[in-house]
Amino acid sequence: MPERSVRRLGPVQSRPMQRMRISFALLALSLSACTKQAPDTATPATPATPEQPGTEATVDAEAPSDVWAVALEGSHRSDENKARDQFRHPKETLQFFGVTPSSNVVELAPGGGWYTEILAPLLHEQGKLTLSVSSPEGPQSYYGTRQTQAFIEKKSAQPDVYGNIELAITDSTIETGEDGKVKSIKVNAMDLGPAGSADVVLTFRSSHGWYRREALDLAYKAAFDVLKPGGVFGVVQHRAAEGADPSQSAKAGYMPEATIIAAAKAAGFELGESSEINANPKDTKDYEGGVWTLPPSLSKGETDRDKYLAIGESDRMTLKFVKPGA
Repeated sequence: MPERSVRRLGPVQSRPMQRMRISFALLALSLSACTKQAPDTATPATPATPEQPGTEATVDAEAPSDVWAVALEGSHRSDENKARDQFRHPKETLQFFGVTPSSNVVELAPGGGWYTEILAPLLHEQGKLTLSVSSPEGPQSYYGTRQTQAFIEKKSAQPDVYGNIELAITDSTIETGEDGKVKSIKVNAMDLGPAGSADVVLTFRSSHGWYRREALDLAYKAAFDVLKPGGVFGVVQHRAAEGADPSQSAKAGYMPEATIIAAAKAAGFELGESSEINANPKDTKDYEGGVWTLPPSLSKGETDRDKYLAIGESDRMTLKFVKPGA
């Protein structure tokens, strides 16, 4: 790929990538073909009142309702993604975390961008959205590389929706084998922006991956550093059974709630509130194929498909942490 105005990262197989912050606009011209990733979804659940006292969820009552309507119902979202709103409760979840149209938000590891499709238009006019992602110049065999390229392609195709998004590239070492497949990933550092600049940092179902890569503390500390005093760190994560060993449950995609709370507190956060809005008591969490056995992945294909569809998507904790000092 020819040199552009963006500083290149160099080889990724054997040495760490350099840290940098870039905008979609700088990279859009350097990529001509990207592999899109299918967004994942979350668990059907019945909204419930937060169980733990603490800082109240901030809802922008003055924001015109059509701002949320455009973000949720706009033509930039596929019918398939919109259909998942009933399971993921995006408006209720984002408002629980205090997101408003004027918020400065950082989304960690956005994956296929299901939430990004809502956050980008919501924050386009008054707010700011930064995505913490993998390098677009990493190995094509790594899904993180392809996901970042897909975001860049969206920026080029729909600047009116994604034009104001910025990227924060995670400093990682990615090793591949002779067959080109990824052997290991080591997260070295995450620079999410100027210290004390963000209102809200969000992460959806990524904590088990960081735990397996021994990067959970690093990711949570990066979230703490970029937040303003009083800022919110919102965590949604597949929830393991109480008392589960995280070293085992993380392999199946689930994390004990106690482990997540301990990691956030170790980073300096206080637990403000928890919500059961994304809970699913039907999830038994004991599948041979882990959480990916359930929809939307349905990794077993047609085997017991109706059974897993009846269970629905994973049981998820929804935790709002607050940075002290407001």
